[in-house]
Amino acid sequence: MFGLGLQELIIIMVIALVIFGGKKLPEVGSGLGKAIREFKRGASDPPEIDVTPTETTEKTEKDGTKKDRAST
Repeated sequence: MFGLGLQELIIIMVIALVIFGGKKLPEVGSGLGKAIREFKRGASDPPEIDVTPTETTEKTEKDGTKKDRAST
């Protein structure tokens, strides 16, 4: 696990306890756990991409003109 031994983990835990305090530490841990789960879910699930043409795209194709994105 990242080459961390027991002594290093204890030092990190003591520093976190000093910085966040005993009451805030469970909230920080919970938030960190949720963030890690969400990151893993986002990395493993394929993105939901909607590839259906939009109304603007259909109008542009019919008109034969292209809209400049900078002007919209």
